[in-house]
Amino acid sequence: MNEQPRRPRHLMDPDNPIRPVNDKSLTHVKQWVASVLVVFTVAHLVVGLVIGAVAIDPVYQSSRVGLCIIAGGFGLLGLAGGFLIHRRSPFTPWLLLGLLPSAVGLWLVLR
Repeated sequence: MNEQPRRPRHLMDPDNPIRPVNDKSLTHVKQWVASVLVVFTVAHLVVGLVIGAVAIDPVYQSSRVGLCIIAGGFGLLGLAGGFLIHRRSPFTPWLLLGLLPSAVGLWLVLR
């Protein structure tokens, strides 16, 4: 009569897992999560640099252009990091997307 109550089936018992973990699919998910975090975190940095360049007084034009160029470098590195997490070559035409916010920033700064 010292029976433990049955655990509902929708809860996992740590002593007796219902299914084994598939390491390959878990690794695949980790790669996607890491690459999305890297790319979007760096994208936020790049957009912030471009907004900063646009917000600076036009008297400091060289600083505005410099911030846009730095933003372009970070954009390239962020996308390259995303490709490297997936163990793919970063030298692809998709890498040019990293320059897009910088190009928009330069257009706004130089007009």
